[in-house]
Formats: sequence, structure tokens, C-alpha cells
Amino acid sequence: MIFSDSIESYIRRHDLLRHDGFYVVALSGGADSVALLRVLLALGYRVEAAHCNFHLRGMESNRDEAFCVALCESLHVGLHRIHFETEVYAQAHGVSIEMAARDLRYRYFKQLRQDIQANAVCVAHHSDDQVETILLHLLRGTGLAGLQGMKPRNGTVVRPLLSVSRQQILDYLAGLSQSYVTDSTNLEDNVKRNKLRLRVLPLLEEINSSAREHILHMSEHLQEAAAIVDHAVSDVLKAIRLDGDGYDLRRLASYPAPHYVLWHLLHGRGFNSTQIDEIARHGLEHGTWKSATTVVLIHQGQLYILDRESWETLPPMLVIPETGVYVYPAGTKGESETRFRLCVEDVTPDFIIRKSPDVAAVDAARIRFPLTLRTVQTGDRFSPFGMRGTKLVCDFLKDRKIPFPARRHQLVLTDAQGNIIWVVGLRIDNRFAIVPGRSQRALMISR
Repeated sequence: MIFSDSIESYIRRHDLLRHDGFYVVALSGGADSVALLRVLLALGYRVEAAHCNFHLRGMESNRDEAFCVALCESLHVGLHRIHFETEVYAQAHGVSIEMAARDLRYRYFKQLRQDIQANAVCVAHHSDDQVETILLHLLRGTGLAGLQGMKPRNGTVVRPLLSVSRQQILDYLAGLSQSYVTDSTNLEDNVKRNKLRLRVLPLLEEINSSAREHILHMSEHLQEAAAIVDHAVSDVLKAIRLDGDGYDLRRLASYPAPHYVLWHLLHGRGFNSTQIDEIARHGLEHGTWKSATTVVLIHQGQLYILDRESWETLPPMLVIPETGVYVYPAGTKGESETRFRLCVEDVTPDFIIRKSPDVAAVDAARIRFPLTLRTVQTGDRFSPFGMRGTKLVCDFLKDRKIPFPARRHQLVLTDAQGNIIWVVGLRIDNRFAIVPGRSQRALMISR
């Protein structure tokens, strides 16, 4: 099949591009990205190119950029360029140079796509890259997802060349008499991917000349199987889901392959295989694990997935010196500020206490300012209205079926001596309740 026809067939099969769309081609100047640009233009797609200069290879980096400028001028294609101080970024963020370049590149592509209102970003990964990626995943430790390799589409990033090999790309460019640049670091045997390309894959092909094809076929079969597995896992997660972003681990244990369900749930949130294995072995005991963005908390057989920033940020505290309107600030992302209003009303014969979780009425004569609005703390105790004796607030929240992570953010209103007046939204304290025929004025607290 002609190269361009093969690419168009793959694009249609996976619904990657539309002829009425607009796309960005990630252009490094190497053979793969040059072929991607040329074939998409030949197929009639409307594209512009984007080039990143990472300043990692001295004069070579500037040579690559100059080549991309000249190529796009000759093809009458718009070119977007950006320069990065990659080594500075890597050091500041504590990541490898390779990871830094990847982060910077894809962050830029995402922003550029939005700025110019493109439908997607096209990258030039081909079938040889796919084989290397699968082997790298296998060596690092992976599951079904990793053995599938790169997907034709990942959000707004598409890979139209995944069905063709590096040699087919070189043959296509030779037929066009199209030049390209060569990254000298691709020939160095000191990077994992290069070692696979230069040493391991040739050895595998000595054992079986069809090794690459077999790996690719396995990937395709697993992608089909994964659709079925993902559907089954989704059903299990729905069945064990609790309120408040929690999952019932006891119920999970009754299903086949609970470890894989955990892996499916956590791997995409930045947890590696070692962490997931540890979480699975931990069982139902209390424990906390963290990835870069997420906290996993196990408490009494329930697993909760929480935003790390929200979990680690100390909740704000608000001092209320007198009656009036006060705003309790938002803690972190996903939370909104809350407005509290405090005023005094006379307790007349027709005085009615509204039954609403957003309103509390207490005996004004018993209140000592300043009040404090804060989150619940270990050891907090109060006398719940309508009950005898006192109770730990944490036990009260547990009895009310409040999810464990939400208890951490439960607000309480205390008086000048630290006595709890109101577990906000749930119950006032008996000591501050209005007594019919005796209380004369009510402090009304609403949110």
C-alpha cells in the first residue's frame, strides 16, 4: 500500500483527524516529524507546525530550528517556535532532562492548541517507537495498560504514524527527495531507549525475525481486550463505591482480581506499581500513601482518594469578635468561601426556630465572644442537643455516617472558652440551647 494511503486508512480507522479540522504538527526536524508534516499536507489536512528548542545539544539545537524554519517557508506552512531552559527546569523540579523536556513540550503544545483553536496536536511516534515503549513498560513493571503501548489518541494528542515503521518513513522521504536532520544523541548507547533500539531489539530479531511484528500484534490484541476489561472494572468500581469518593475494600475482596482493580484505580493518579502493591498488601488497616497529586487514605476498610493539596493545606480559622457578617475563606481548589451571618433576635411567644442545617439558634445570654470558626480537632467534645451526656465530635460524625475524609473539614463554632456551640450544619450543644419561657434573646447564626 502507498505510504499516504496507509496513513489515511489508519486515521480513518481510529477517527483521528477530520478534513474540516485544524491541527498542530510537532516538528523537531527529524525524519519522523518531517514525514508526518509532509504526508498530512499531501492528504489535504490543514496544519501548522510547532518547534521546541530545548538548548540541550549546542549548535545542533539551533541547526534543527533553522531547518524547521526553512522547511515551513518552502511548504508555506505556519511555524510556531519556543525556546526552553530545559536544564534549569529539570534542576528546579528535581526531574531528569528527558522528563523535563517532555513536560515542557506537552505543556507548550496544550497551551498553543488552545491559543490558536486547533483541534489536536499530531506527534510522530511510529511502530518502532511503539515496540520500544512496550518493552520499556515491561522492564519497569506494568499491567495491561502498559503492554498496550501508546494509543492512537490520548485526549487532544494524536499519533497518525503508529501503523508504519521507521524504515517506511525513510523510504517515503527518499521518494520525495526530502531532507531532514539527525539527532546525534539517538546514536549514543547511554540512554535506555537507545539501548533497546541499538542492542536489545537486534538481539530479539536474531532469535525471531518477526519479533517486532509479534509485539505490535500483542499490543493490538490487548487494546481490544482492554475495552472489555475496562468495562468490567468500571462495573466493580460502581458496586464498591461509597459516598465521599470512597471505596469499600471488604466488598472489593469478594470480586475476582481485586489487586488489578486497585491498579486500574490508582495507576493513572501517579502511583507506581510498588506503591499499589503495598496498598494491596496493607489490607484494611489504617494507612496513607501519596503521589505527586493525590493522597490515598485507608480507614476501617474504606479507601479514599483525595487531592493532595487540599489534604496537606491547613484549614483556615476565623475569629468572630461580634455579631455581623463574616466570610469563611476557601481552603484550596474545589472549595468555595462561606458567608456566615450572626444577629440577635428577641425570643417572643411566636418565636420559631427554623429546622435547617444552615441555621442555628442559641441562647444569646450564654454566649461569650469572641467566637472561633474552625475545623474539628482531635479530642473535641460536646453535648449534642437532644442527647444526654457528652460525646466526642469524631464519634458523633461517625454515627452520622459522615465519610472519614470529610470529618477532617467539618466546621465547629466555639465560644471564648473554647466550648463548642455548634457542629456546623449538624447539631448545637445542649448548654447553649434556647429554653422556652426562660431564654429572652437568641443569637441567630446562618450560612
